Amino acid sequence: MGRYRPPQPKQSPYITRAGYLRLETESKALWVRRREVTKALAAAAAEGDRSENAEYIYRKKELRELDRRIRYLQKRLPDLQVVDSVPSNPEQIFFGAQVTLEDEAGAEYQYRIVGPDEFDPERGWISMDAPLARALLKRSVDDEVQVQTPGGERRYWVVSVSYPLN
Repeated sequence: MGRYRPPQPKQSPYITRAGYLRLETESKALWVRRREVTKALAAAAAEGDRSENAEYIYRKKELRELDRRIRYLQKRLPDLQVVDSVPSNPEQIFFGAQVTLEDEAGAEYQYRIVGPDEFDPERGWISMDAPLARALLKRSVDDEVQVQTPGGERRYWVVSVSYPLN
């Protein structure tokens, strides 16, 4: 069996203004951190035998991880489209919407639909590429939404839709 893996589906290019600024700040901070790690790596390499030098091995690994993230951000940032306006129909669910859902048991859930680069489950932010978000797009208040989950099909009703400023 080969090691071939099909390419991942392309992520949506949308992001909020705050999310874009956070990624830019992260990119700048990574470059500063990279300079520090490079100096530490050079100092560790100057100590001699590199095969048993834990500091050298650790710094090489850290530098590799920093470079991977920097490379990802350099490719991703130019492709992103900042969305900071409310859609023409604020009654429908689109990117950036804060949505309140009710399930069959009467429990309410709040989600915000954001780009794949800024989702945060603890805050209730879901990626617009997630199955629930895709099912919600273009829906309105009182619409019924059915979502296929690993635990089976779930049914929700849209209670409210709003668009926060950030």
